[in-house]
Amino acid sequence: MNIILIHGSWHGAWCWHKVVPLLRAAGHTVLIPDLPAHGRDWRMMRGRITLAAMTTSVSKLLDRLTEPAMIVAHSRGGIIAANLAERHPDKIQSCVYLAAYMLRDRERVADYFRQDKTSLVRKHLQIQRSSLTDSLPEEVQRATLYADCDEADVELARSLLTAEPSLPALTRLRLSPANYGRVPRHYIQLAQDHAVTPELQSLMIANSPCASVTTIDASHSAYFSRPVELADAIDGIANPQKRLQ
Repeated sequence: MNIILIHGSWHGAWCWHKVVPLLRAAGHTVLIPDLPAHGRDWRMMRGRITLAAMTTSVSKLLDRLTEPAMIVAHSRGGIIAANLAERHPDKIQSCVYLAAYMLRDRERVADYFRQDKTSLVRKHLQIQRSSLTDSLPEEVQRATLYADCDEADVELARSLLTAEPSLPALTRLRLSPANYGRVPRHYIQLAQDHAVTPELQSLMIANSPCASVTTIDASHSAYFSRPVELADAIDGIANPQKRLQ
């Protein structure tokens, strides 16, 4: 199956480096884009990057594929998955939300972010209004994003993290039953998450019931700390028959 992995805030395609070979070994074609103003493209004008621009960047990958793709989105990347499903319902086999913002029509990340009272992101997020970006201070990154990760992974991330464009989180989604509503949704919960807390994850699942819900006992960056378990969960969603074996 075609699988497109969408990274979350401040990260890039690099964060999936442990998961990609596992999914490819399972027989999948895996695509890992850098969203605009992230990864290799981090020098782009971050404050001007919109949700539409991020969605369009991944749409170009979908246009090159001859078969539908599964979208796996982490954290704030969930709003891009939803936008893609709204734009291209026939090209998307399913959307998998990995501790991700799974919102409904006319909702925005900022609304849910304020409700996540115990989130360390909510507590420590620094907003740069002049550049319309946000970031996390280095001293809280481990506790917030990488609590169960090896030091080598934390140092890799610290060397590659970039500021996040803020406009997408302030944008209300426009989702319809005719398009977004007919793309199956799956959720992978992270039980030790200090960024998008388990309580918020459960609330979003209650608001938007999913075809399946899987739980991994990991913090926010399961692609570092539990790559095998995460790859198995994604592969199990792509191949439901494996779950029955």
